[in-house]
Amino acid sequence: MNDLLPDQSPVWQYLETQVKTVLQAYGYAEIRTPIVEQTELFKRSIGEVTDIVEKEMYTFEDRNGDSLTLRPEGTASCVRAAEQHGLLYNQVQRLWYTGPMFRHERPQKGRYRQFHQVGAEAFGMDGPDIDAEVIVMSAHLWKRLGLIDSVELQLNTLGSSEARARFKEDLVSYLSARKDQLDADSQRRLESNPLRILDSKDQNTQQLLDDAPHFHDYIDEESKVHFEQLKSLLDTAGIQYRVNPRLVRGLDYYGKTVFEWVTDALGSQGTVCAGGRYDGLVNQLGGKPTPAVGFAMGVERLVLLLEELQLVPESVRQRIDVYVIGMGDANLASAMGVAETLRSEAGLRVQLHCGGGGFKSQMKKADKSGADFAILIGDDERASSEVSLKPLRGNGDQIRVAQDSLVSELTGKFSL
Repeated sequence: MNDLLPDQSPVWQYLETQVKTVLQAYGYAEIRTPIVEQTELFKRSIGEVTDIVEKEMYTFEDRNGDSLTLRPEGTASCVRAAEQHGLLYNQVQRLWYTGPMFRHERPQKGRYRQFHQVGAEAFGMDGPDIDAEVIVMSAHLWKRLGLIDSVELQLNTLGSSEARARFKEDLVSYLSARKDQLDADSQRRLESNPLRILDSKDQNTQQLLDDAPHFHDYIDEESKVHFEQLKSLLDTAGIQYRVNPRLVRGLDYYGKTVFEWVTDALGSQGTVCAGGRYDGLVNQLGGKPTPAVGFAMGVERLVLLLEELQLVPESVRQRIDVYVIGMGDANLASAMGVAETLRSEAGLRVQLHCGGGGFKSQMKKADKSGADFAILIGDDERASSEVSLKPLRGNGDQIRVAQDSLVSELTGKFSL
């Protein structure tokens, strides 16, 4: 787990603002859920034999003896909250959330045991149009961030639960006869979660899978039609994609559409956003059968990607616009008043120099602040109701400005 320091937080705020703007543009409303849930919620939704539940969840007993878990993902909590508060029955909902998630897994670049996700979930719509919308919405975000050429969309369909059961049975039969040729992880998954073997990064295992039963031979007709319609909608929207028949996702609740946005800009290929359709989850958690589709994206990895590709606007890192210095105790009150006026009337980010010190020291701090201008108020300026306005970037000259003209003077400079 890691700290987010002041020099990093502006990039997070920039990303969060862009995400929120896009989600709201598509009519998604924010929902906030607790970070702690009953353990049973995740066992029932994610699946007891998944890596997340078996090895990665932070689970503990509270003082009443109840088993609680720090949420490892957001979909189950979103479904639980929406069902509990009556948001789903005979209704269409588009919801989004953001916040920390927790998994005890091996840390790697851009991944921590406390990590942050943004998720979007759409309920009550069973057609491929809503699948297409959530994918187009994520593509809209990549374009807005300048990432669209650095990510690839991978698509697959998992078909119905009956189709997956038939495929799973034949896959296990094929791989069991070759168990000694599988990597250690895949040998373990053969008993618990065999579909995840399709996602193995081991080269020998992937070669074995070349001759294994193929998922698409088992897909039911309804799912095939759904998938073809989805691809047609994406084609029309100009969204490029690659069908990856071995894309299965790690959570048990997915069916039909699954997708991932991946990038190789951070070294080895990594996923920055993933999701799919989970029509059975609401019913699985005790609600009425409700079609649903959604995605989640990792904030840490997206921040890393933006920085790696130098896509963070320089203005994002600038914390303040103007640094105000009252030279001498007699001018502090005047400096404070000017700073407050600029904040309230000009909407500028203004830092007031506090703590005294000599003129040279004060100017060093003004320059270090990153502000574009310093405002100096000494005895002469105060007596004439003026300020000295000094550019801190570039070669501009210091000028005197009447205090009652300062707002319009600075507003003009910042609008340029």
